[in-house]
Amino acid sequence: MIGESGAMTNIPVRHLGEIPVSAVGFGAMVLSPGMYGDIDDDRALAALRHAIDHGATLIDTSDGYGADGHNERLIGRAIRGRRDELTIATKFGFRVPEGAAAHTFPVGFAFGELAVNAEPRYVRGYAEQSLRNLGTDVIDLYYPHFPDPEVPIEETAGAVGELVADGLVRYLGLSNVTAEQLRRAHAAHPVQVVQAEWSMWRPIDAELIAAARELGVGVVAWSPLGAGFLTGTVDRVGADDFRANLPRFDAANLAANNDSYAALQGIATELGISRSQLALAWLLHQDPHVVPIPGSRTPAHIEDNLFAANIGLHADTLRRIEQVLDGAEAVGATLLES
Repeated sequence: MIGESGAMTNIPVRHLGEIPVSAVGFGAMVLSPGMYGDIDDDRALAALRHAIDHGATLIDTSDGYGADGHNERLIGRAIRGRRDELTIATKFGFRVPEGAAAHTFPVGFAFGELAVNAEPRYVRGYAEQSLRNLGTDVIDLYYPHFPDPEVPIEETAGAVGELVADGLVRYLGLSNVTAEQLRRAHAAHPVQVVQAEWSMWRPIDAELIAAARELGVGVVAWSPLGAGFLTGTVDRVGADDFRANLPRFDAANLAANNDSYAALQGIATELGISRSQLALAWLLHQDPHVVPIPGSRTPAHIEDNLFAANIGLHADTLRRIEQVLDGAEAVGATLLES
């Protein structure tokens, strides 16, 4: 069976602020080399087109995924002739222009820090390059990838607002921000979406989700499968896999985490669904305006993820899941923990 909701149907639509999208989108980061091991463009394009063919209308990327805008250019190739069917979201700030200052901030991954520049004077240039990469004349949803520690978030938001006024961008989104930053940015220009890490092993900040609900801002959940951990199939990662930088995937931590969350498999098996579908269906039940963006390179897994939007979970099942999660303790820092 498909789950407690019964027969499979078309992927339902959810609203991120004013933006209607498929209830499960597609995170394209996995399609660039150096993220989850090597991959060629033919396989990546096949995966992306499979996601679109099977109902994903929100495609999420960044100018920082892959070398020289590789991920955006890949998406540009995949959406030719289908642009009007899709909501294309991209992010900026990592590709600091030559001669510009790199503003660093600490993160919990092994490399220790990231660097961005979201000064307003550079935002238009970022957008124009992304438009060229994507082969489109408008970006539907444009996010600063991370708040710049040296630039007030409302200034960056205002710069995106100018692009909205000029017709280069349709909507402003924010990524990896606090509730206070969301409120400040929203006061400068309306924010439609906030993107945050949210999954069974990474709760969203309570103040952030409260602010989003108050302001009518939708939530895009990145890494909704815990970078693949919640599929229940990861027992090691290779040296060429981005996850080798994630403390939760350190060999000892990964073994402990697999033990801690093992009970989820029993619930999924009882329902006749995969661990991935259980994780995504659970997330979709947390808020009517959250849209997860899992990524995959495998057509069967892409379908599995998308069809999770049709799985209803009974209140008793949700309580059982919460009991497991309450007793589980994820070992290892996440990105925004330093």
